[in-house]
Amino acid sequence: MAAPSSSLPLAGRVAIVTGSSRGIGRAIAIHLAELGARIVVNYASKSIEADQVAAEINNLPAASEVSGNGSRAIVVQADVSQPSQVKSLFDSAESGFESPVYILVNSAGILDPKYPTIADTSVEDFDRIFSVNTRGAFLCCKEAANRLKRGGGGRIIILTSSLTRSLKPGFGAYVASKAAVEAMVKILAKELKGTGITANCIAPGPVATDMFFEGKSEETVKTIIAENPFERLGETKDLAPVVGFLASDAGEWINGQVIPVNGGYV
Repeated sequence: MAAPSSSLPLAGRVAIVTGSSRGIGRAIAIHLAELGARIVVNYASKSIEADQVAAEINNLPAASEVSGNGSRAIVVQADVSQPSQVKSLFDSAESGFESPVYILVNSAGILDPKYPTIADTSVEDFDRIFSVNTRGAFLCCKEAANRLKRGGGGRIIILTSSLTRSLKPGFGAYVASKAAVEAMVKILAKELKGTGITANCIAPGPVATDMFFEGKSEETVKTIIAENPFERLGETKDLAPVVGFLASDAGEWINGQVIPVNGGYV
């Protein structure tokens, strides 16, 4: 089904945003909808929050311009670490909007709020982090590489972390899981030659979300804030426009890149 004509840059394009019931994923889903995309709001366990995001999107003023009488957003539960559920996520997107998927934004991710050293990281916690962050990104990339719209407008955007550069102690498993994804996406961009699909990573710095604050003392948060030239934490609204640009036709010439979005935090 062809996207309707509109002044909005993503008018009618279907976007899956994993982990979009809260935090960065939520802000990205809403921003892409504001740009005209039709959104699959994905969640693993927080159905009420996901429903709230979809309701907010479906109540956007421009919804009628983009999707007529249909929904602007649907909600789909899926654990990105499970191949069958990732496939079902794409199936639901295609059937729900009667359109191929144009955009995948993989925002689902976890970390260990105990912030252990590598010596103190349990094998179980290591496996859990890699299951979601690395295996999940791989499964989403694999499905997207086979199913995204060919010939223009196809976008794979994976959230990683600026910690892959700053390499702070206490984040060993988390950073390793994200660094693996960055390498994978750079290769994926080359493998997608001829499809018109781009593949990039966004690497946020510290962002004021529930996941960031979990397990951190007030003193630790103040120290992190002081390390940034802007002397503040990032906000979800700082990330969403960058994703929106990459998802649009204007972002086509950016491919195979890891883009730090962190206000100068290193």
